[in-house]
Amino acid sequence: MDPAERKAALLGVIGAAKKRLILSLFRCDDFSILDALAAALERGCEVEAVLTKRAKGGKKRLKKLWGALEEMGAVVTRYADPVVKYHAKYLVADGATAVITTLNPTRKCFTRTWDAVLITQDPSVVKGLVTLFKADAAGVPLPSRRPLGRRLIVGPERSRKEIRALIESAKHSIRILDHKLSDPDVVALLRDRRSEGITVSVLGKQPMGGVLPHGKMMIIDEARAVLGSTALSTLSLDFRREVSVVIHEPALVKQLNMSYQQLSAKAGAAATHLPGDRTA
Repeated sequence: MDPAERKAALLGVIGAAKKRLILSLFRCDDFSILDALAAALERGCEVEAVLTKRAKGGKKRLKKLWGALEEMGAVVTRYADPVVKYHAKYLVADGATAVITTLNPTRKCFTRTWDAVLITQDPSVVKGLVTLFKADAAGVPLPSRRPLGRRLIVGPERSRKEIRALIESAKHSIRILDHKLSDPDVVALLRDRRSEGITVSVLGKQPMGGVLPHGKMMIIDEARAVLGSTALSTLSLDFRREVSVVIHEPALVKQLNMSYQQLSAKAGAAATHLPGDRTA
């Protein structure tokens, strides 16, 4: 979660890849990441990337990124869906190590935002991301009968249903870090859960001690966490390719929960408010 560690983690996985790297990119302006991908290609590692065709205010930057990757020898696919924006942030190295992030590899996300990078060798996560990449690079629908692993939440196909299920499963607390929380259905559900006695805490656009909000996270009952690109907004849930991962490991959930509590302390009473709540 530390900015320097986030960058080092990504560079470490890219630098250790020997045969093949597959990744998605929404924005990237950090030259050390591009240099690491170039170095991977130079040592004989295949690099394949899926890029969004659309990003707010980023058409020229996207073209420059496409050109830079293709010039260095990477295989680049522009996601072809006319409606769905490719906002997922993931990487798989050598079919064995998966990285799911809340961040874009940009100077901003490596210095000034709250974000996180998760590295895992969980075979189900790796296999799910490889299957997702293959389908999206080929421009074909995801397999409907075979889910992409029990830990992955892939949108827009599964985001709304599975996020709702997690919120409905809470027994005593729901903690959300998401400055884009706005979907009426999700907000109504959170309000219902709060009326049932569940503690609902939301860190959105409140000041967080100089750290800019960007990453998306939800913690259920201090026992499970969801981390990734999925925002609780209608666009993110229903119209974007998003990837988030469910975390059960107690040590990791504890670490995320401690980070949330530190940010919550800086936000104060504002952390108890949902969109639409009346405030004094």
